[in-house]
Amino acid sequence: MSLNSMTGYGKGESVCDGLTVTVELKSVNHRYADISVKMPRSLLALENSLRKRLAQALKRGKIDVYVNYELTGDSLAAPQLNVELAAAYKKILNEMRQELGLAGETTAEYIANQKDVIQVKEAELDEKALQKCLFAALENGLEQLLAMRRAEGEETRLDLEARLQAAEALLVKVVERAPHVPLEWQEKLTERLARLQQGIEMDPQRVAQEIAVFTDRCDVSEEIARFKSHLIQFRALYEDSEPVGRRMDFLVQELNREVNTMGSKSNDAELTNSVVGMKSELEKIREQVQNME
Repeated sequence: MSLNSMTGYGKGESVCDGLTVTVELKSVNHRYADISVKMPRSLLALENSLRKRLAQALKRGKIDVYVNYELTGDSLAAPQLNVELAAAYKKILNEMRQELGLAGETTAEYIANQKDVIQVKEAELDEKALQKCLFAALENGLEQLLAMRRAEGEETRLDLEARLQAAEALLVKVVERAPHVPLEWQEKLTERLARLQQGIEMDPQRVAQEIAVFTDRCDVSEEIARFKSHLIQFRALYEDSEPVGRRMDFLVQELNREVNTMGSKSNDAELTNSVVGMKSELEKIREQVQNME
């Protein structure tokens, strides 16, 4: 399974039995799955089923869904004449003209303009046909959305891997440099003591203890081992069948923790430069991971 981004767009349309349903989906980054649905009141009975399908397909992201439908042909709303109301208007208008001695005549057009004489009644929607059409459009839109999320996820995976390799290259420099730091410090300490020992008796055991303490304080072997372990776990998530965004985010935090510890133990400019470079790559990785499902 490839990695999925949380950003995507899809639009699906389905036509059936004089009915056209359109479903538009947009998704962006979000810590959890937050689904917002806007649809006509006549479709609200199907909202829960629609939400369940979306929750099944999309585990994370701020997802906005817009549903619309149009009736075509015989399914269009048709005007209907209220004959009884029209007759009542005709009668009362004729009586008013006779009682008040008004000129003119009562025309069909005039009566038709009176309230509720002609009403537009919406066609009855077949619930089963509507449900079939809605979910066909939803699946079409979902397919587009998921394809876009997969494509962006693959681009992100390539970028993540490139940055992981850059961090690994810097780690190699740390591994190569770290053993030399205590040795060089020992040489410098020995030289200084040699210059200062005129008339001063040195305790070789005390000097050895100081060297041992410094060597232990700047030892980053454990951090290096844990960093490599976290990298293996991170790459294993590339092929995971479940959403991996949160787990990637956690591992990046752990990688940062190890690098920070290396930096705090560093007493060498060259080693510090490598650590700073690793932190820079991890920060870029963290930003990319925020968009992974």
